[in-house]
Amino acid sequence: MFATKILRQAAAAERAPMIKFLGKRTTPASIDHTPKAHPASPYELPADFSKSSSPSFSSYRQKAIQHGPLGRQNTGSIGSASGQSLGSVKPAKGEYFDRNELPARFRRAPLDMSEIDAIETGGATLVC
Repeated sequence: MFATKILRQAAAAERAPMIKFLGKRTTPASIDHTPKAHPASPYELPADFSKSSSPSFSSYRQKAIQHGPLGRQNTGSIGSASGQSLGSVKPAKGEYFDRNELPARFRRAPLDMSEIDAIETGGATLVC
């Protein structure tokens, strides 16, 4: 019983950490929190994104459109505004909400029976 305790103490005394820290961790005095696009991104942030007094994702989202307008006034209860008052849900030119609305070259190719059989059997019946 005491042998294990002695071996543990000996191992702890010989152990030296492999990581060497240079000094105490400090927080930088000034940090720039202005929003910027990622350096590798081919796109820039929208022009009005950083011009507002407090640029934030929530203010940007108020102007965004996804299957209809997202920017709604908080009326306090669900269903208090009619669907017609929320605006149009039709996509703009060049936008599609469903894959089946895309041109034929971008649609999914239908599976034939040999592909279905190969999937269902894990390729066990596949004959070249």
